[in-house]
Amino acid sequence: MSKIYFVGAGPGDPGLITVRGMDLLSRADVLIYAGSLVNPDLVARSKARIKLDSWGKTLEEIVPLMVREAREGALVVRLHSGDPALFGAVVEQMQLLEEAKISYEVIPGVSSLFAAAAALGTQLTLGGVSDTLIVTRPAGKTLERDDIHDLSAHRATMVFFLGADQIEEIIAKLQYPPSTPAAVIYHASWPDQKIIRGTLADIAGKASEAGIRKSALLLIGGVLKPSGSGHRRSVLYS
Repeated sequence: MSKIYFVGAGPGDPGLITVRGMDLLSRADVLIYAGSLVNPDLVARSKARIKLDSWGKTLEEIVPLMVREAREGALVVRLHSGDPALFGAVVEQMQLLEEAKISYEVIPGVSSLFAAAAALGTQLTLGGVSDTLIVTRPAGKTLERDDIHDLSAHRATMVFFLGADQIEEIIAKLQYPPSTPAAVIYHASWPDQKIIRGTLADIAGKASEAGIRKSALLLIGGVLKPSGSGHRRSVLYS
């Protein structure tokens, strides 16, 4: 019997998967991947005899396959976009594997929020500006209510997943001034990456004009514009 590996594929660029993740991907007998959220170049690099796109499939369709193949000694890789720990819907899979007495291991991945910070050329935490990062999402079809209004009272750097189609609604809940820097990053690290910069006063309109309605992150805070934000030099280099 083999263990099952949950592997973070990274944000999109095939070069941003971890070395261990790439090793497991290349040796996998069975590959179950997160549809269009995973770069097809990564899927193509796998020589797995079974490749399954999990988009639109239920856990009852996915997990029994993983269990059966692992029991037969196959190397099973469940490839998640970004890092499985962030909005990865991974725990419910783990619970079913535990019930089936199948062991598993998680291989971390590079989150799209870090790829977005790299694309913007900044830090998500910055001395004198924000030492706190809040990662959240707006309410929607799968979330009844959110805490955006209360969370924004901290004036921390905020990163929103799963909200590219609700930017106006998100901004309406924020306790930040309209002049607060904001950015929308579509497909961070992918070849078709788009970077939209602005403020809370205009970012929704700019993203709409660019046709961005999905697969994008919304970032908010003074770290997006360090100059004039009160940024102080790190004591690490003083």
